[in-house]
This record gives sequence, C-alpha cells and structure tokens, in this order.
Amino acid sequence: MDPNKSPSAPPQGFVGEKSSMGQAPPPPYYDNPGSVYPQPGPAYPAQQQGYVHPTQYPGPGYVQQGYPAGQQYPGQQYPGQQYPGQQYPGQPAIVSVQPTVLTRAPLQNPVNDYLGYSIFTMLCCCLPFGIAALVYSIFTREANRAGDQAEAERNSRLAKTLNHVALGIGLGFIIIYIICVVVMTISH
Repeated sequence: MDPNKSPSAPPQGFVGEKSSMGQAPPPPYYDNPGSVYPQPGPAYPAQQQGYVHPTQYPGPGYVQQGYPAGQQYPGQQYPGQQYPGQQYPGQPAIVSVQPTVLTRAPLQNPVNDYLGYSIFTMLCCCLPFGIAALVYSIFTREANRAGDQAEAERNSRLAKTLNHVALGIGLGFIIIYIICVVVMTISH
C-alpha cells in the first residue's frame, strides 16, 4: 500500500505545519550536557565573577554616603548593639500576652436530647410543636458535643416540655375525633 495515497496522508506540496503560518521555524536544539548555565550571548550578557561594587548613579538623590569607622548607624542606640531594637541583658523586655482559648470536650454523661420523642410527636401528634421540639433536641445534641452542660440541660428541658405539649394536643385531637365519630354514628 502506498502511504502517499492513504486518506490521512498530507496533500502534495505540504512542507510543514508552520510554514503556511508565516512563522520562522524554532531554533535548532543543541545538546550541551557539560554546561549548567546558559552560554553568554545577546540574551545573556557575560557576568563578572566575584563581588562587584554597585554602580553609583549620578544625579541628585542618589548620593551614597558612608559612615566613618567607629561611628554608629542611625538605627543603633547603644554601642556594640548589632540589631536595632535589641535590648541589653538585664533590661526589661516587652512581653505580649496572648488570649487564652478554651476548648471544651464533649460531656462525659450527655444530657438526654429526646430526639426520637421529638420525631414521633412531629409526625404523629402535632406538627408545629413537634418541629419546635425537634429543633431544641438538635440544640441539646450540639451543646452535649460542645461540652456546655447548662445549655444542654436547658434545651433538653424545653424539648421535653414541647414534646409533652405536642403529645397532649395530639391525644386531645384523637379523643375529640373518637367522640365525634361515636356521637355521629349514634345519632344517625
């Protein structure tokens, strides 16, 4: 089979992909394993070896003044001090106090959250009071995890009270419904 006649072969006269784009081909690759740094050239001018004193810029504002030997720098307050702001031994140091962050562990004996009771009263007895009881049950569970005994007890007591109210209302409606059904069947 002739590769020039294959359906995926390039057309006659095809030189390369980039030749039709008007771009120059990339530079050739030179393998130079002995050199770690790029060779000096137009892009990389030759660097001098060793320390070179910085160039002095002419003009106002660029005058570098030196300090004579033995004279202190403006940042030094005491002779012999190496770093600005460093205290002599025996001098009082500045102490900053960090705020203390207390974290509590979960309670060893968690308070009852009445979560099951809240779900039952929400679904079977009285929806509004059941939802409120469920919310306070969840608050109780969170206070137990946070280690807040007082908050857990307060939310638990409120969830229990709301559950009892919801159960009472639900039972009251069931009793009223049964009485109404019995009265209706007797009267007909």
